[in-house]
Amino acid sequence: MDPYIQLAQQTIFNHFGVKQADLESLNLPKEMLTKKAGVFVTLYRHGKLRGCIGTLEPTKKNIAEEIKQNAIWSATEDPRFEPVIAKELEDLNISVDVLNPSVAIKDIKELNPKKYGVIVEAGRKKGLLLPDLEGVETVDEQISIACEKAGIDPAKENFLVYKFTVTRHEA
Repeated sequence: MDPYIQLAQQTIFNHFGVKQADLESLNLPKEMLTKKAGVFVTLYRHGKLRGCIGTLEPTKKNIAEEIKQNAIWSATEDPRFEPVIAKELEDLNISVDVLNPSVAIKDIKELNPKKYGVIVEAGRKKGLLLPDLEGVETVDEQISIACEKAGIDPAKENFLVYKFTVTRHEA
């Protein structure tokens, strides 16, 4: 199993007291322990979104710690869903997206929703949409969803757009 997925899954199981292995016994790649990055952990149950929480910028000492925090938050803190319960654990599929640094775009033609995620920003309002999401086919859809998440009204507010890539880990 991919070590990024394994760490997220094991962290969630341990959080619910369903201990399968000691996290320290996982053979994590060096980069997970030495590099920092924003990370999103997404949970699916029976093919439907069940939780997704992440960080735009690193908040922890390394990627492994970022995954652990966001895995628990994805299972318990996503305001769109009730918290995951223990009997759902076996049905969860997990993906982990490690964000690469974002860059401001000069022209909307630079975007491609299959390749790039977007961050929209107006003052303190920020919204992010990961790349290559099912049902998001156009740049307009991608920006519209990100603006909605940020509470930005694109008809009334000026906003900046940034693009980024991810390294996606899926089970």
